[in-house]
Amino acid sequence: MDFIIGGAYQGKLDCAKKRFGLTDSDVFACTEADGIAFGARCIDRLEEFALWCVKNGRDAVEIMRENRAAWADSVLICEDIFCGVVPLGADMRAWREETGRLAAYLAAEADTVTRVFCGLEERLK
Repeated sequence: MDFIIGGAYQGKLDCAKKRFGLTDSDVFACTEADGIAFGARCIDRLEEFALWCVKNGRDAVEIMRENRAAWADSVLICEDIFCGVVPLGADMRAWREETGRLAAYLAAEADTVTRVFCGLEERLK
C-alpha cells in the first residue's frame, strides 16, 4: 500500500495519478454518505471516512484493520487535518484525533509514505 498525505489543495491526488498511472475511474473519493470502497485502486479523502466513523461511533483504525486485505495494494490519500489550530468544538476535535490515529496506523502499514506540499513530493518512508 502507498500512503499519500498533505494539506488541502496541495496536489495529493495529482501526485497519485501521475506516479501510479491512475485514471479518474480508479479513484474512489470518500464522503460521509458513501462510506468507503475498500477494493478501489485509489481511495481518496480518508479524512471524510474518519468523520463518518466519529459521527457513527465507529473506530476508523479497527475498520481498516478488519478490511486490510481489500486495500493492501491500493493508494490511500488523506488530508492532513490534525496539525495546526485545535478546533473549538468537541466533535471537530474528535474528528481531528480520529484522522490522526488513522494516518499513524496507515503510515505504519504502508510500503511508501509520501507527503505532498505545494505540489512537491517528499518521501517519508
